[in-house]
Amino acid sequence: MNTIDATWMGRLDYDTAWEWQKEAVAALTASADLPDKLFLLEHPPTYTLGRRGTLDHLLLSQADLDAAGFALRWVDRGGDITYHGPGQLVGYPIINLKRLFAWRGAPRPDLHRYLRDIEEVIIRTLAVFGINGWRYEGYTGVWVDSQTGPAKIAAIGIKVSGRGISSHGFALNVNPDLSHFAHIIPCGIREHGVTSISQVLAQPLPTADLCQPLTDAFCQVFAVETRPCNVSP
Repeated sequence: MNTIDATWMGRLDYDTAWEWQKEAVAALTASADLPDKLFLLEHPPTYTLGRRGTLDHLLLSQADLDAAGFALRWVDRGGDITYHGPGQLVGYPIINLKRLFAWRGAPRPDLHRYLRDIEEVIIRTLAVFGINGWRYEGYTGVWVDSQTGPAKIAAIGIKVSGRGISSHGFALNVNPDLSHFAHIIPCGIREHGVTSISQVLAQPLPTADLCQPLTDAFCQVFAVETRPCNVSP
C-alpha cells in the first residue's frame, strides 16, 4: 500500500508554502521511492489567480489590497481567482499520480478522477460533522445547500507536472471571514455564494480540528497509509 506523510503546518505565508510545494515536487520527481505528501495549513489573507484567472474578477484595486493587508499572487494552478485566509483549511497533496494510477491498474493518470477523489475526501470530511456536501454538475469543488441555494464550501485547483506529480490542491472553508470573498467573484462564479462549516453549523470551529478527519478521509479515498497527522515544528 502507498504511504503519504500528512503534516499540519499551521499558518504559513503563501510564497513560503509555494516554495515548499516546488521542493517537494522536485524531490518526488527525482526519487520514486519517496512517500507522497499532504501539506495542511492556513494562509494569511491572500487572493490567488490561476491559469484561467482574470483581474475582472478582482473587485479591489492594488491600493485597496495594500491598505487591507491582502496579498495577491498569480499562480500556475488551474482555475480562476480564489481566496485563502485564516479559518480555511488548505491542502496541498504532492502525489506521484503515475504511481497512484499504476497501483490502481490504470495505464496513465486520470485527472478527472483525481479531482473527483479530492471532492470525495472533502465530502467525507464534512459528513463527520453532519454536513451533506455534494458535487454540482458543471462546477469543480464541493457544495452544500443554503437558504439562498447552492453555496460553495470548498474550492479545488491543481497542477500536474509532465512527470505526473501533483501540486496545489483544495481550500475548505472552516471558519473564515466570509466577507473577504465579497472582494472577488470566487472562481468566476457570479450566480452562487460561498459558505463555511461554521456558518452551516452556526458555531465556531478551529481549523486544526479538521486535520485528522480530513487525513482519515484522504487515506480512505486514496487507499494510502499515514502516520497520525503530524504538527510541523
